[in-house]
Amino acid sequence: MKVFFFVLALLVTGGVTRHTQPPADAVTGEWLSPRKDSRITIYRQGDLYQGRILWGTGTATTDQSNPDPSLRSRNLIGLVILNGFVYDGRSTWENGTIYDPREGKTYSCKMTLTTPNSLSIRGYVGVSLFGRTEVWSRVTPGRPNP
Repeated sequence: MKVFFFVLALLVTGGVTRHTQPPADAVTGEWLSPRKDSRITIYRQGDLYQGRILWGTGTATTDQSNPDPSLRSRNLIGLVILNGFVYDGRSTWENGTIYDPREGKTYSCKMTLTTPNSLSIRGYVGVSLFGRTEVWSRVTPGRPNP
């Protein structure tokens, strides 16, 4: 009988511990690429999340690989590469796109905050199964921007 009441109490309270989800803006701030050769800032614009290059991108300074010749002379610094992400309420920002200036291609993308200082970026074509994941590191560990 004691076991029954214990199980009932767990069901009513939702378990012994609750996993709290991060707030939607937990993804905002500055992030380093896995190679540590680029810094990207992620910010909120209205209800969507975007990201722009602050510095880096290797030796290229312009968008040389862009398939549109008229865009090949634009600067990579300041270029918005993450567009249109929506927070799903469960540590993931989805329905966005990521532009890879090294290849000149845009991919569907989702971002998952795996720890407060690690962001899993998954770019893919069609379905998430067919893609590539990179893990970005927060520039100032332990200090997500509000």
